[in-house]
Amino acid sequence: MEQVRIDKWLWAARFFKTRSLATDAVDNGKVRLGGERIKPARALKIDDLLAIDNGADVWEVTVLNISDQRGAAPVARLLYAETEASVARRANDAQARKLYREPGSMIKGRPSKHERRALSKASQ
Repeated sequence: MEQVRIDKWLWAARFFKTRSLATDAVDNGKVRLGGERIKPARALKIDDLLAIDNGADVWEVTVLNISDQRGAAPVARLLYAETEASVARRANDAQARKLYREPGSMIKGRPSKHERRALSKASQ
């Protein structure tokens, strides 16, 4: 196999949980090939450079192998190599998230009456 659709490869490499999420990300410009927007049906080749924003992290990877079958995570990691700049940037982002959490990250859904009162008391 020399070529595969980019949305299938992103799903097989475990950047996205479903293929439809991978397709939506490519359509919305969250995945770039060589810095350019692409379509989900674009054929991916070995040594292509991808910039992937999967919502949680931003990855820069080089394609090492081609696969359209989703396998175990250790096998999926063999499909790509992350650039050193990407590794350093993700480590910095993770450290920043540890030191300073987003204010709304702890809130799940609507606040209860007790939580609402605590919020209003804190803002006064």
